[in-house]
Amino acid sequence: MAILKLENVSLSLNNKPILDSISVDFWEGYIHAIVGPNGAGKSTLSYVIMGLNDYRTISGTLYFKNKPINELSVYQRARLGISLAWQEPARFEGLTVYQYLQASKKDNGLSIEEAMDVIGLPAQEYLPRACDKTLSGGERKRIELASLLVMQPEVVLLDEPDSGIDVEALERIFDAMAILKQRGSTIITITHSMAVLQKAEHAFLMCHGNIIDKGGIDKISGYFENKCIPCDHKNIPISGEAR
Repeated sequence: MAILKLENVSLSLNNKPILDSISVDFWEGYIHAIVGPNGAGKSTLSYVIMGLNDYRTISGTLYFKNKPINELSVYQRARLGISLAWQEPARFEGLTVYQYLQASKKDNGLSIEEAMDVIGLPAQEYLPRACDKTLSGGERKRIELASLLVMQPEVVLLDEPDSGIDVEALERIFDAMAILKQRGSTIITITHSMAVLQKAEHAFLMCHGNIIDKGGIDKISGYFENKCIPCDHKNIPISGEAR
């Protein structure tokens, strides 16, 4: 069953078409990957799903559990159980790591201590620390994942989860993805990484604002091997905010 569905979704920014009549179903309980060249609109698609400002003026319809959500704000979509982890995690000045995770905590999620163990950061050392520039980008990315583990959203959007991290941290991210899936989350990853793609069960290939192919990982991995797949669409990377 599709927990999240897009029907003929299009978006233009600054009078430039970014997404072009995208129709796609994300099956409940699966790990999905969205791959494609820079400028394809991959990250933009995740922003549209999350309902970020400047990404809500769309044509077409988004459905969550068969109910339209076009009119819902970011906050309302988060309340439904949709969450986005950024390629560059946010800083939360004035909050400690513990306060940040406590604010995310839901009854069905892991405990804060369990989540810190999964991401490989010692709770005793990191929970009192501030969520500010004293944390590296990789540490903030892991802590953001910990927030998802204590929250246990129904749909998790991961924008380039492997960006700016080392191999050990990537393995921790894979552990977190596996636990989220095991506990019932649907995961959608935006990625350029073969390693991340291989952790998915189903994938979509985007090009120039369109979904041009979909299927199993063996099928879509051909994009990485050949840099492209045969199709009748010109790849003209979109400048500006789309990625």
